[in-house]
Formats: sequence, structure tokens, C-alpha cells
Amino acid sequence: MDFIKKHYEKIILSVVLLGVVGALVALPFVIQKDEQEMQDMKDSVTKPHIKPLDPLDLTAQSGLLQRVQAPYVLDFSTSNKLFNPVMWKKTLSGDLLKITTGHEIDAEAAVVTNITPLYLILSLGNIETNVGVRYEIHIDREAAPPRSNQRKTSRFASLNEKKDLFTITQVKGDPTAPDELVLKLSDSGETAVITKNPDGTYKPFERADAYSADLRFDPENKTFKNRRVGSALSFGDDDYIIVAINDNEVILSAQSNQKKTILHYTR
Repeated sequence: MDFIKKHYEKIILSVVLLGVVGALVALPFVIQKDEQEMQDMKDSVTKPHIKPLDPLDLTAQSGLLQRVQAPYVLDFSTSNKLFNPVMWKKTLSGDLLKITTGHEIDAEAAVVTNITPLYLILSLGNIETNVGVRYEIHIDREAAPPRSNQRKTSRFASLNEKKDLFTITQVKGDPTAPDELVLKLSDSGETAVITKNPDGTYKPFERADAYSADLRFDPENKTFKNRRVGSALSFGDDDYIIVAINDNEVILSAQSNQKKTILHYTR
């Protein structure tokens, strides 16, 4: 006790010094802790923890987008009969014909039922030998206008004698019974050959110069037989002229508007 009484001041000072030393030792840890708390507080303000949002339900919007990309189409031109009523036409037989495309009663409704070639035919007839040798050539011009020129005619000609339609340029074999007669046509310069058959007859020369056509128009139950280029047809509330015929089609021209219609022929 005497020691404490004599040295209590030193003891108190030592305790105080130890406390100060302990405080100094603990100070860095306290500072570090404060700095960490301040940083955590700062992060909580500047970098808040945000809960992710639930995925958006875009089903309705996707459905609308698809409808915009593929809009519903209303047909007010072909199938709609409120704004575009169908016309009906009464045929000659009394039946009603529904007009849906507009071509049921015009030239496109006509049908070509047959196309026939019109030939230039040259054949050998009699052979005269009383004054030289002369050959009778039968001429059949099926396409010649007018029709009076289409009847069969004959011309007598000898070798190299020029006629209006032909000239005999060569006789092969016996002149009185030739194997071939070679003719040059005046209109085209073409060579025409009349050939002797094994049975003694002669095969004529044929050239298709034009065509005739048969047509049918069912809505009015009309038929047109043996019509040629230039023939007039009347059907479907219009008049038509045949302007061309070949081996597989007929071309009509409407007199109302000069519109051309090509009708194909299927054999």
C-alpha cells in the first residue's frame, strides 16, 4: 500500500499512457471502418440495388403487328355483288347468260372449229401430139378472189412457152408420156413439179395460198362456215372482220373499236 501511495501518480500516468497507446493502435482500424461505412453509404446512394423487371407481355402488340403486316383484303371488284352487280344477258334460246368476266359475249367467246388450206393446184390433163407436143395444165385456184376466179381452168402450153401463171421449163422422160413436168410459177418464181405415179397417173402440184375457217359462237347459237380473210361476222352486239387466217389461228377485228382478237385453233 505504501508503494501505491508513494507512486500512485506514476501508476495513473502509466495507465493513461497505456490507454493513449491503445487508442493510437486502434485508431487506424476505426478510421478504416469509418471509411468502409462511408463507402458503403455512398454506394447505396450512387449504385442502388435494383430488382429486375418482369418480362413484358407483348402478345397483344405482336398480334396487332402481324395484322398490320398482313391486312385483311376486301374484294369489292370481282366477287362483291353489292357494289358490282353481275349482268345477265338473255340468249336467242331464251336462256340467261351470266356475265362475270366480260368476255362471255365478245370475240373471245368465239371458237374456231376448223381451218382448211386453200390450194393452188396444177395437174396434167391431155397431151396433144398432132402439132408438136402440147400439155394441158388444169389450174385450180381455191384462194383466188373473187369467187368467179376460183373455178377450174385449163391452159395448153409447150416447152418454154410462157403463160400468165406458169412456164414449162423442163420435160423429163418421153415427151409424150413424161416422168416429170417442171414448171416455173410467174407470181413467185417457185418451181412446181408434176410427177408421174407408178400406175401411169400424175400427181398434181399443190401449194397452200390461203386458209378458210369455220367458227362457232355458242351464246347466240351461231355458226360461220367457210369464212375467209375479209369475211364479215356479226355476233355479241358487235361486227367483226376476219383480217388474217393461218394454219392454227384466226384474227378478228372489231368494227366498233378496231380491237384485234386472236382465236387459236386446236386440232
